[in-house]
Amino acid sequence: MNRKRGAVVAGVALAGVAGAGAVALIDNRSSVDGRQAATDTPAATAPIVSTDVSRRQQVTGTLGRSGSFTVVAPGQGTLTWLPAVGSVVGRGKPAYEVDGKPVMLLFGERPPWRAFQSGMTDGVDVQQLEDNLKALGYGAGLTVDQHFSPATSRAIRRWQEDSGLPVTGAVPLGQIVFVPGAVRIAGSDLRAGASVGPGTTVERGTGEQRAITVQVSTNVLAAVHAGDPVVVDLPDGSRKTGTVTTVAAVTQQQSTGAADGRQQGTTEPSASVIVTMTGEIGGVIEDAQVQVGITVEAHRGVLAVPVPALRALATNEYEVLVADRTQTRHVPVKVGIFDQVLGVVEVTGDGLAAGQRVAVPGDAS
Repeated sequence: MNRKRGAVVAGVALAGVAGAGAVALIDNRSSVDGRQAATDTPAATAPIVSTDVSRRQQVTGTLGRSGSFTVVAPGQGTLTWLPAVGSVVGRGKPAYEVDGKPVMLLFGERPPWRAFQSGMTDGVDVQQLEDNLKALGYGAGLTVDQHFSPATSRAIRRWQEDSGLPVTGAVPLGQIVFVPGAVRIAGSDLRAGASVGPGTTVERGTGEQRAITVQVSTNVLAAVHAGDPVVVDLPDGSRKTGTVTTVAAVTQQQSTGAADGRQQGTTEPSASVIVTMTGEIGGVIEDAQVQVGITVEAHRGVLAVPVPALRALATNEYEVLVADRTQTRHVPVKVGIFDQVLGVVEVTGDGLAAGQRVAVPGDAS
C-alpha cells in the first residue's frame, strides 16, 4: 500500500474514518534505514491487544421512539378521559375512559373480540389474558393455557378488585385493550365527549424505548444486518451504543441534486434502518439529528495498538516501538482497519504478540 510522507500519511490512512483524523503519527527520522535500534525503555507504553476492530460509515439519523401503535376501541360508549400526550401507559394501566369507566391496557398482539367468561371456548386470546394476569402478579394457582378455568376467574376477580373495576370474575368486551407493549401517547383525533364504537382509533402512540431511523443507501446496506452493533454520536457530544433491530425493504427516493433545489427526476434507492439505543438518553429532544456509525467492515481477533503508537517512517512505511524490560526495538508493521471507537489500529509485524507493550506519546497509555 503506497502512502505519502508525514502528516499526509495520517490523512490517507484515516480517510473516511470519522473521528480518527485528529490523531497525528510520529515521524521517526532516526530510523530511515528500517534497522531495529535499541533505545532506553520509554516512560509511556500501552499493550498490544488481540481484539475485534471495525471500520464504520457515518450516516445521519433521526432520534425518535421504537414502534408505532394505535389503540383501537373494542367496545362502544362516550369517551370521558384520555391520557396526556407524552405520558406512558404501561401494562395494567388505564388506556382511556368510556362512560366514566377505565379501559385497561394489557400486552398482546391479538385484539379483544369477545368477552372472557366461564364456558367460553378455548383460544389464544384466553392465553394472552392469562399471560397478563400472571405478569401483573395474579398467577397464583393459574395455569397459563388457552382454557378459561375457575383459576382464571379467580385471578380476574383479584385483578378487578385491585384495579377499581366491578368484581365479576369475567371481562366484558370493552373493559380491556391489547397493545404489543407500553405506549407513549403521541396524540388522538378524538376529544372527551366523542362517541366511540368497535374499531374506532382512540389514540396513537409509540414504544417507550428511544430509537433512531436512518435512511441507508444500497452501497452501505449490503453490510447492514439486524443485530449489528452501532455507535451513535448525539448532539450534546456524548456517544452511545445501539443495535440494528430492523432493516426495511429498499425503496426509491427522489434525488434533488441541482444547486437551485429543483427536482431532477432521478431516484436513488435506499432503505430505512431502525436502531435501538442502549441505556438512557437525557437532554436530547425528539426528532434530533444524530450521527450513526454503521459497521461496514470488521476484522475479528486481530492484533491492535493505540493509534498514537504508530510511527511514520521516511520510507513510506510504519513501525511501532516494542518496549522490552530494558530497551525498545523498532518493528516495521503493516496497518489494517482504524477503529475510531476503540481508538486502535490493526497491525501485523514480525514477532508481535498480544501482551507486548509499545511506546506511545503523552498520556495515550
